[in-house]
Amino acid sequence: MAYLSVSTWSLHRHIGPLRWTVWNRETATHDVRIEDQPEHFTLLELPALAAKQGYRAIEVGHFHFPATDSEYLAKLGQAFADAGVSFDTLLLDYGDLTDTDSDRHAADVAYIRRWIDIASQAGAKQIRVVAGEAPPTDEEAIRQSAAALAGLAEYAAPLNVRVITENFKPLTSTAESALKLLQLAGPEVGFITDFGNYKSARKVDEIGETASFSVSVHVKPEYDVDGIPQQATLDHYLQQTQKSGFDGAYVLIYDGPGDMWEGLARVQALVQPYIAH
Repeated sequence: MAYLSVSTWSLHRHIGPLRWTVWNRETATHDVRIEDQPEHFTLLELPALAAKQGYRAIEVGHFHFPATDSEYLAKLGQAFADAGVSFDTLLLDYGDLTDTDSDRHAADVAYIRRWIDIASQAGAKQIRVVAGEAPPTDEEAIRQSAAALAGLAEYAAPLNVRVITENFKPLTSTAESALKLLQLAGPEVGFITDFGNYKSARKVDEIGETASFSVSVHVKPEYDVDGIPQQATLDHYLQQTQKSGFDGAYVLIYDGPGDMWEGLARVQALVQPYIAH
């Protein structure tokens, strides 16, 4: 059954510092770059706040975790349970499974495995892993990424976490390349379709082609300068999603001006009829 979810990216001006992971080629290590943001509430407080706004699930960016020790992760899982909100997906924003540097590839796979462990301890159902930075026409890169994703899915399965990827970053920036990847990776690897990440003239068709394989769609409208979503365009995307047979989480994305909760409420009003179908 379709339901409403929200990404922590849609609240990134409310939820404290962003902790971006970057690869340091000189030292062959992962560094963290901190981007300051206001903290009007904590990640532990978010599930209860989201529940009051009508959301049944949350997708949490890895950059929003203030800590990853076992005690904190237990508290986070309990916060979701107490609010009656599902921790659907941990969105891991770092990683390049198509890098040809063997040291970088091995380090990234180990890093992703660590975040799979974190997802498991926090009670997340899924972890979104970036497929890769190589061009979508690079067949060898698609095979390399698919093999890595399949291996990560095998690692995650005993931990009750499903590995999924997304039309995010170049490798899966077309439905054609995304579907090739999914076929090679196997059914254990899932997918997210983001409305904003297909850019070709076939965008609407591409949304439908991958939405049917997706556990969630990122409802990312186009906005005017005041943060008002373009309803006609969004309806076109949502109608195509519905026609595909999609019946999962509609994850609302807002990154416009003004209060982010108010921006999300405007999107929620447009998506709600498709949840109630």
